[in-house]
Amino acid sequence: MLLLIIFAFIGGVVTILSPCILPILPVVLSSSLTGGKKRPLGVVTGFILSFTFFTLFLSLIVKSLGIPADSLRSFSIVVIALFGIGLLLPNFRTLLEKFFTYFSRFGPKGSGEAGFFGGVLIGASVGLVWTPCVGPILASIISLAITGTVSGQAALITFFYSFGTAIPMLAIVYGGRNLLNKIPWLTRNTIKIQKAFGVLMILTALAIFFNFDRKFQTYILDKFPNYGIGLTSFEDNSLIKDRLKNLRGDGINDEDMGKPMFNLLDDSGVNAPGLIQGGDWFNTKPLTLKELRGKVVMVDFWTYTCINCIRTLPYLKNWHEKYASKGLVIIGVHTPEFEFEKSAENVQKAIQDFGIKYPVMQDNNFATWRAYDNHYWPAKYIVDRNGKIRYTHFGEGEYDETEKVIQELLTETGVDIKEEINNPKYQIATRTPELYLGYARMGYFATPNELSRDKKKTYELPEDLVINHFALSGDWQIEEERSMSFTDSTLVLAFESKMFF
Repeated sequence: MLLLIIFAFIGGVVTILSPCILPILPVVLSSSLTGGKKRPLGVVTGFILSFTFFTLFLSLIVKSLGIPADSLRSFSIVVIALFGIGLLLPNFRTLLEKFFTYFSRFGPKGSGEAGFFGGVLIGASVGLVWTPCVGPILASIISLAITGTVSGQAALITFFYSFGTAIPMLAIVYGGRNLLNKIPWLTRNTIKIQKAFGVLMILTALAIFFNFDRKFQTYILDKFPNYGIGLTSFEDNSLIKDRLKNLRGDGINDEDMGKPMFNLLDDSGVNAPGLIQGGDWFNTKPLTLKELRGKVVMVDFWTYTCINCIRTLPYLKNWHEKYASKGLVIIGVHTPEFEFEKSAENVQKAIQDFGIKYPVMQDNNFATWRAYDNHYWPAKYIVDRNGKIRYTHFGEGEYDETEKVIQELLTETGVDIKEEINNPKYQIATRTPELYLGYARMGYFATPNELSRDKKKTYELPEDLVINHFALSGDWQIEEERSMSFTDSTLVLAFESKMFF
């Protein structure tokens, strides 16, 4: 329990570096411009309480009251827009402050400042509209919440995750305020800055309302595909999986984590559970695994705001194009992390935005999720021609291995497979480390010849150069703090980048 709390807290802190935080940063930063000294504390208080409460109970509230899933989210967007208007129009801001001054009388003594309650409302709105990048810990909590099995442990873990996220958020708010007070140019132009952020806040609200925040995240990931990949990787270890297993009460072994509990996998696989419709179908009529016998079926659990899921989509779309005509059927089972993801209209728009052509079904009630005893976004189950699960994979990566399984199972159906496996290399993003060309601190040196100190020597390039390593060829003199090149000398560095300038 304590280990999960610690890792959830760390996961919340590092979230500030993820692409998921980018759409709400204008709102957080704008909240530092007005409202008194206590507004920043109000913002983080509102965020912690809102995110914790709605993560655990939003699904229950929506079901009990029978209100649309998007209604509370839309209300929060309106609140953000109103605060933006307040920054833009001083008279309107005065009305807002009067409103919060009235309600501050009912607060505890010492917090009766309008700015604090205004901050609580902003923070609560952010907590409701924000869709975080989910790692294994938060994914387990969300699945427990949506299936109605929330425990005190789950609530405590969620609280510490949101508390961890709030710490860098508080630093941003106070940092923005200190800049205004310490930089003369900013101080002289405070009114103009407030109005500029007012416009930015309104535009942010509109962007969230029209789901442009999702498009922005997709654009960022397209330009920087490895951005944020490693931020939740520290959660993906055996200790955390053991604790999550106890939290969910799985009672299964490590090797069976995430696999169907209805039976243990053997060499021939187990019968795949049926697809239990929990909403609409897209790109196809409703399908059943029974009618797909004879084909190879990939059941892919995903949701359209899940960053990890978004990163897998290019591979899925590529496999659909390569193998659909040969008998592969990919079915995207859209199991929502958040209430607004249950909207068929939102899912349809996401499918169009991502350019998905294969069948997608909604699993709003988590019925198919539970049938497979799944615990992860994304998760892939590959079913052979006889309806047996022959392969599973959870999370990102292993794309070559997955495609190899697809080819093997298609071959079993009698199809001749000649396509090459040429998926883009997948790896967690790393920066090239500092490299030193003097032997005193030289590292990552891959030249096969023995290094000769302070003497001219001819070096050769290796046959293969490992990523982030360098090699020399030609005549070089390697000294303590430098390397001197001579005629026709070459330095080669192995690195990866999507764009090179």
